[in-house]
Amino acid sequence: MGNALAGKHIVLGASRKTEEMTILIEKQGGTAAVRSLQGTVYKADEEVKRDLEDFVESGADWVIFTTGIGFQTLLELAESLGKKEVFIKQLRNAKIATRGYKSAAALKKFELKSVASDDDGTTQGLIRQLKDFDFLGKKTVVQLHGEKAPALMNFLATKGAVTTQLLPYQHIPPVRETVEVLCHEILTGKVDAVCFTTAIQVHSLFSYAQEIGIGYELITAFKDKTVATAVGKVTAEALRDVGVERIVVPEHERMGAMIVELANFFVAK
Repeated sequence: MGNALAGKHIVLGASRKTEEMTILIEKQGGTAAVRSLQGTVYKADEEVKRDLEDFVESGADWVIFTTGIGFQTLLELAESLGKKEVFIKQLRNAKIATRGYKSAAALKKFELKSVASDDDGTTQGLIRQLKDFDFLGKKTVVQLHGEKAPALMNFLATKGAVTTQLLPYQHIPPVRETVEVLCHEILTGKVDAVCFTTAIQVHSLFSYAQEIGIGYELITAFKDKTVATAVGKVTAEALRDVGVERIVVPEHERMGAMIVELANFFVAK
């Protein structure tokens, strides 16, 4: 295993813990480069304030939470506006759905219960649990975290929901030149694997590729040459959503485990 990555060039799409991952890759004989696809997620109090006030004022039939920190941030913003109790009351009057155990845990502190939760921590898992509910004409508020959730929003649209998004955090894309360089490296066969540690990184890469018309070529490269590696199932789900089918993902969602799983993949190949 000491040379499992010998001759392999691995790109890291992350912006944190890149030194630790680089050391792990080099210990197994590989080389690593950082092409950060993360961009910047920032707290968007002013941008979300009007939508939050609309919800506090008129409520909703459904509220869907996709992150625990998103719920907590909205709660804090409602409190700063002097409307925390009304915010909680409107949630009690709505049907609540959650993705991820952190979302459910955050709500539980306020004795708020969801009528639907994912079965595996993913958006597709949540969609499976929601498919038998009636959303036709239902006012549905969706809390997102710094990015869009096309699969969830498309599902709600097909069900006839009237949707509003609450974005307590918003996303600034990564440096364009960085994404451009990585696309060129992948398409010219210079990259053996790309490690993605968040869904945002996946969306950053493929949004750029679609924008300049190389989406199909990029997916083909991940099928034939470059190995897409995900830190966990939510990131893997984002890769599947854009059409990538060959994905290396560890059982335990840790960056170190991701590198070990990638090494195992190349040994077995």
